[in-house]
Amino acid sequence: MDQVEFPAVLQFFKALAHESRLRLLGLVAQREHNVQELAQALGLTEPTASHHLAMLRSLGLVRLRVAGNTHWYGLDSEALTGLARAVLSREQMAALAPQAGGVLRNFISDAGVITQIPASRKKRWVVLAWLVEKFEAGRGYSEAEVNAVIQRHHEDCATLRRELVGYRMMAREAGVYRRLAEADWLGV
Repeated sequence: MDQVEFPAVLQFFKALAHESRLRLLGLVAQREHNVQELAQALGLTEPTASHHLAMLRSLGLVRLRVAGNTHWYGLDSEALTGLARAVLSREQMAALAPQAGGVLRNFISDAGVITQIPASRKKRWVVLAWLVEKFEAGRGYSEAEVNAVIQRHHEDCATLRRELVGYRMMAREAGVYRRLAEADWLGV
């Protein structure tokens, strides 16, 4: 499960944001239980327990085993691990932030040209983060090479070069520019 859609992420958090559903998961993680046992253990009515179990089953977190007239519920730990890994990945969390895409759409044309350098520091940071991706990590660039890369996207290479260094997205040492790791970047 590499890419999870936004509604699935929302449903995952919604399911886990309810105390009764979390307690149900805790109980079925210990061993299989039937609805009556679960309702009694949590002080819920059977229909309420069934409602919560249905939501957990729809996400694949709980499995159902029918034995005669009794429905047994157990945790599907592999599904929980897979869904949590996909939903809680750095990439998935980053995809939930709409501001970056909106900022980029407002300041970068479809052709990849920066139409305007944002005045707002937060918006400028987003545009600079996009721009620094045009440089290879670990490679040294002369000032002329940095200017050439920037000029493909905006004519004011001097301002953007200084901003990249100012936000510590790039470093300059002995006339050689290098892209820095994202952990070194200055926040807004």
